[in-house]
Amino acid sequence: RKCDVVNRGFSGYNTRWAKLILPRLITKSTGAESTVAVTIFFGANDSALKDLNPKQHVPLEEYAENLKSMIQYLKSLDITEDRIILITPPPLHEPTWEKECLAKGDKLNRHNATTGEYARACVQAATECGTDVIDLWTLMQKDEDFSSYLSDGLHLSTKGNSFLAAQLWSHLEKKLSAFPSLLPYWRDVDHTDPAASLL
Repeated sequence: RKCDVVNRGFSGYNTRWAKLILPRLITKSTGAESTVAVTIFFGANDSALKDLNPKQHVPLEEYAENLKSMIQYLKSLDITEDRIILITPPPLHEPTWEKECLAKGDKLNRHNATTGEYARACVQAATECGTDVIDLWTLMQKDEDFSSYLSDGLHLSTKGNSFLAAQLWSHLEKKLSAFPSLLPYWRDVDHTDPAASLL
């Protein structure tokens, strides 16, 4: 009840494409002063193996530069680095993802170790630019059976999305604490006269 959440997730996209479309998604008219936070969550597609998935693959160095470029663009709109949160790719559960690939007639086109390199590059980019970062790759692997966080070895499951939401909330809670609620908590609504509470 404090903010609108604008989701701009694009299936299959990488940082090379995201960098190009970001100016269409967030413009000066979006209003920097009313933007509480922007998350940037890429790397699972960028880290696809070049020889097996050249369409989505982005070289590691370019991936890092693309993240920095997106941060610089947001800063040019007066969205300060303390309101930008990078999120690393989650880990890859190779046995499960390989089954998905084989079912489509493909070979395993990603490796968890490679994804880890991209996760470290994301953390490094956040450090260099002074933004927050959620190292999903490392955090999820603290659980021995991290595969439950993934629906198919690559994409987040319901449990994985809940895990990310909890991590994200710890970053957002302090940013939102100073904002007033635009609408009352449901228990505070006068059920005999809702208009008195809501209008």
